[in-house]
Amino acid sequence: MNNTFYELIDENEDFIIINKYPDVSFHSENNEKGLFAKLKEDFNYPLYAVHRLDKITSGLILVAKTSEIASEISKMFSQRKIDKYYVAVSDKKPKKKMGLISGDMKKARNGQWKLTRTFENPAITRFSSFKYEDKYFFILKPYTGKTHQLRVAMKSISSPIIGDVLYGGTNADRGYLHAVKLEFLHKGIKYHYENIPKNGILFNNEYIREKFLDILSEGKTSLKKIERC
Repeated sequence: MNNTFYELIDENEDFIIINKYPDVSFHSENNEKGLFAKLKEDFNYPLYAVHRLDKITSGLILVAKTSEIASEISKMFSQRKIDKYYVAVSDKKPKKKMGLISGDMKKARNGQWKLTRTFENPAITRFSSFKYEDKYFFILKPYTGKTHQLRVAMKSISSPIIGDVLYGGTNADRGYLHAVKLEFLHKGIKYHYENIPKNGILFNNEYIREKFLDILSEGKTSLKKIERC
């Protein structure tokens, strides 16, 4: 299905996997059709959302086909049994190259959220980064699913995402945050999805794409660093 909302990656009897394009709202808003409404229209049978991506964010989304599967997958997300990885780009040097970003989140002004120094119900993200020319490229692994979690995390290390003007990022052709990888076990089968981003000038670079692939490849030391740091 060719459209301006998404690309279909995989489909089976229990779920579909899509690649959401950037600047597409998950839910309909301001009389404009959102991604989920478009999916239900295209597939013409009930679908159940189990997670979502912000409008500026592109990448992999899993959508359930039954309420039972939706309940099961939602529980897997809450129990951290689904591994998610994102890639991001900033033009500001991070406080450190890799590590842990953790803290409670609370609402701030103008639709923003902010990270606090308390840890009652913290947002948790691990990250690793590398520099290419004058930009900084990140692999992010969230262990929780808070609103704007990765955008806030990036701002907290002084590296707001390019295109994310809400959190101080430089204006650009798109928001440079992409859900690049999903891994999970379902009915005894290990599912592994990888989708290296193509949309956007900074993502559409052969060296960067190869570097992301190298870091995300199973067994690579760079990926193990993000798990252990």
